Amino acid sequence: MKVIQTTQELAEACAAIAQHEFVAVDTEFLRETTYWPMLCLIQAAAGEVEILIDPLIEGLSLDPFLELMSNDKVLKVFHAPRQDLEIFYRLMGGKLPSPVFDTQTAAMALGLGEQIAYDGLVMALLKRPVDKSHRFTDWSRRPLSENQLAYALADVTHLRDLYPKMAAQLERKGRADWVGEEMKAFVDPAAYDTTPANAWKRLKPKRFAQDYLAAFFTAATWREWFAQERDVPRGRILKDDAIFEIAEQRPRDADAMDRMRALPKGFGRSKGGVQLLEALNEALENPAEFAPKTERPPSSPPGLGPAVELLKVLLRCEAERLGVASKLLATVSDLEEIAASDTADVAAMKGWRREAFGEKALRLKRGEIGLVMKGKRVRVFDVAADAIVEDEPEMDGDEAV
Repeated sequence: MKVIQTTQELAEACAAIAQHEFVAVDTEFLRETTYWPMLCLIQAAAGEVEILIDPLIEGLSLDPFLELMSNDKVLKVFHAPRQDLEIFYRLMGGKLPSPVFDTQTAAMALGLGEQIAYDGLVMALLKRPVDKSHRFTDWSRRPLSENQLAYALADVTHLRDLYPKMAAQLERKGRADWVGEEMKAFVDPAAYDTTPANAWKRLKPKRFAQDYLAAFFTAATWREWFAQERDVPRGRILKDDAIFEIAEQRPRDADAMDRMRALPKGFGRSKGGVQLLEALNEALENPAEFAPKTERPPSSPPGLGPAVELLKVLLRCEAERLGVASKLLATVSDLEEIAASDTADVAAMKGWRREAFGEKALRLKRGEIGLVMKGKRVRVFDVAADAIVEDEPEMDGDEAV
C-alpha cells in the first residue's frame, strides 16, 4: 500500500498504470457543507500497481494522474461514478475521463438489480465481504490511519478484480455493447455543467407563461450563482420548493417575499434577498428577454392508463426473461410515450433497447402479442401462432446471478 508523496512518484506510478488495459479508480471526498466537493483521496489499482494519492499534500501536482484520466487507451473502471466524474470534470477544466466503465450499470445488464450497492456486488461476484467500518470517515482529517488507508484501497482492488469477471459475462451474453452505449451518458459534459444560467433545466417548470418562466429562470440562476460564490450547498440558500413558489408568486418587494412559506423567515431583507429582488424586478419588467426558450410538453391522449399498465407488465416480463434490470430497458416515462405514439422519441425505441423491448411493445399495441397467465407466471402469447412464446435465455454454468 503506497501513499504517493511527490509529483515524481505520481508520474512514475501513472506511467506504470498506463501499461495496463484498465485501471480501477475511486475517490473520497466531502461535500455536506460545500457546493464544490472537497477531494480528499484518490485510489487507483491496475495489475500489481496499487496507489493512494493524497491531494492535500502541499506541492503535489495531480497533473500526471489527470493525464492518465485523459488517456483513451486505458479504460477507467468506476462504481456509480457520477460524483467521481463531477470532481474530475472540474479538475480537468471541463473534460472528462474517457473511456469509462461503470460496474453498477454492468450489474443491471447482468440482472443483479436496479442499483446494486458496491458491497452487494463484491459479495455476489467475488464472494468477499466488504469492510464498511470507515464509511463515515472525515477524509479531510490528517493523518489517516493505516486502517482507513487499507479500507480506501480495498475499494479499487475489489473493482480491479470485478471488471474482468463482469466483462467476460457481458461478452458471453452479448451485452457488452449495451453497457458501452450507456457509458455515453457518463461522459457527456452537459451532465456536469454548473453554469448558473442553465440551473433552471434540472427543475422542470410547471407553467409556461413568460412572466412565470422569467421569474423561474432568474431565481434558479441567482441561487446557483450565490451558492457557488459562497461554496455552500444550493439547498442551504433556497430549497427547490422556494424556486417554484417564487415563479408562482413573482414577489416585487421584501414584504411579498416574507409572506412566502418556502422562503426562510426574513429572507426578503437579507443581503441575498435584496439581490434576488433586484434581479426579479429586472426580469419581470421585460419577461420576454429573460424567459428561457422551452416548449410545453404535449398532453397525453386520454385513456392511456390501461395501456401504460399493460406495457409495465410486458416490461417486467421481458426484464425477467432477459435477466436484466427493467430500468435498463425502459422508464415509466418511456412507456407513457410509447403508449401515446408508435414513433415515440425515447431511449426504449432506439438501438439495442428497441430490439430487446421496443419492438415487442409495439407488437403488444398492435394486438400481435398478448399477455396470459400460465400457472403463476405471466407469459407472452403470440396471437398469430396461437402459442406462448417460449424463448427463455440460456444460463451460463458459472453465472453469479
